[in-house]
Amino acid sequence: MKNKFTFIDLFSGIGGFKLALSNNGGKCINFSEINKDAVNTYCKNHNESIESNLGDITKIKELPKHDILTAGVPCQSWSIAGKNLGFDDDRGQLWNDTVYLLKQSQPKAFIFENVKGLVDPRNRESFSYILDRIKQAGYFAKYFVINSFDYGVPQNRIRVYIVGFKEKKHLDNFKLPKPFENRIKLADILGVKLPKTKEKSIIQKDLFGNPILAKQMSLSSKNGFNDYFLFNDLRNGHTTIHSWDILETTERQKEICLLLLKNRRKSQFGKLDGNPLSLKHFKTLDTSITKKELSKLVKLDILKKEEYQFKINDFEESELTDNELEILSKQSNANLFIDELKTHRPLKIKKISIKDTLETLKEKNIIECSEVRYDFKNTKISSGLYGVNRVFLPTSDVFPTLVASDTNDYVTLKTLKKENHNDYRNEFLDKVYFSENYRKITKEEACVIQGFPKDFKLPESRARWMKLIGNSVSVSVIDMLAKTIIETGVFKSQEKTLKIEKLTENINYETPTMAIVNTSFSANNKVQNL
Repeated sequence: MKNKFTFIDLFSGIGGFKLALSNNGGKCINFSEINKDAVNTYCKNHNESIESNLGDITKIKELPKHDILTAGVPCQSWSIAGKNLGFDDDRGQLWNDTVYLLKQSQPKAFIFENVKGLVDPRNRESFSYILDRIKQAGYFAKYFVINSFDYGVPQNRIRVYIVGFKEKKHLDNFKLPKPFENRIKLADILGVKLPKTKEKSIIQKDLFGNPILAKQMSLSSKNGFNDYFLFNDLRNGHTTIHSWDILETTERQKEICLLLLKNRRKSQFGKLDGNPLSLKHFKTLDTSITKKELSKLVKLDILKKEEYQFKINDFEESELTDNELEILSKQSNANLFIDELKTHRPLKIKKISIKDTLETLKEKNIIECSEVRYDFKNTKISSGLYGVNRVFLPTSDVFPTLVASDTNDYVTLKTLKKENHNDYRNEFLDKVYFSENYRKITKEEACVIQGFPKDFKLPESRARWMKLIGNSVSVSVIDMLAKTIIETGVFKSQEKTLKIEKLTENINYETPTMAIVNTSFSANNKVQNL
């Protein structure tokens, strides 16, 4: 394919931008990456020389001339999975380096990618700063929140893309295409052929004949039935599996667990999104609950005890570290409360461990626990239960976002009947979970889910290849953006110049006079036809 434009690939990873832009006629001038695994994978798959790597972006002072600058700026500073520190995190500062190189090199266009958290309300000020810096660099830009599922891969991957041009007319011409109608589904990746019979919509009704609205999750559901099961003690729904569903528990124990689940997020019990409850709190909800019953659930590893409130004793400031003094500064009436500490942003910014600091304060007898509460032992949503977070059925439209740290998400090749929610759930437990008919996606499946070729070369270690593929961009989305950029006409004048240069290469310099006349006539005709 003839080259239509040149590009430089910052924070290149394994080359998601490289693959998509090259497939659309782009020529990569250089790439920039510091992860050794990513660099080796990039060079191996794209036949690039190691000398093409510019290395650490913070040490790059100048970029060679190019047409498009791409950058998948590290996202942990803005991600829910991170600490949401934005520019308070060193990684957030890499935006400044990126925009600096944009201003220095002045390409015709650029594509920057980041997590959706960048445009969340809590980051409004930081995002406005980034857009202002881009404008000051001489660019007209727009941002788009795009789900990869809409443009060619069965993955629920929502990212923000900032696209900009040197000339406003090209930005005005940039229009995202509508989401693809014939979308790839998870079954296509798994190689499962689903029956083509049209599913009958089943409406659940209560004793009085009123429809029961299914509590659906956000990824994929059909006719009121979710296409995946969630293993979690912090949420509830028709396809949620709790620890007390898996372990042998009594009906009474199940009731206590559900009571905690339904009330732990109420503001009356604390400032956190999920608050532990004391025995006193439990008794306000059900006077018959005893400490013995809660202790049995602790022994089953369903609940755990948490020290929630601490009484502060007399102390000398000279005996304390800066971290300890910072923690104690959050006291209220000579007491420390866990929810106050966990919602105190400066502690996050200073990277002070609340747990470790409280332990040292207890060892020094400066604080002592004055209230114990109970919470679920498994409180990290993404971890799920007993190594399983979600199990996706082949009927699901999508698979969740691939991430660098991998997830406890699984797939099953089993299809289930959907007669009613209770039977649906019981059949899943019997035929899938307890029968162990589920597995993690393979390396080849992960590649296709991210838009890479099935035979893309990655390391053998799952931890290594998952980190590489999870940190990449979805190739199909970049492919769509590249095509849309080209359609704006931003490279048309460039194509005219290339055609004229091609003609001058064919001049017969053995007969100078005739050559000049013929070339002038031919070139003029060619230009008129462009």
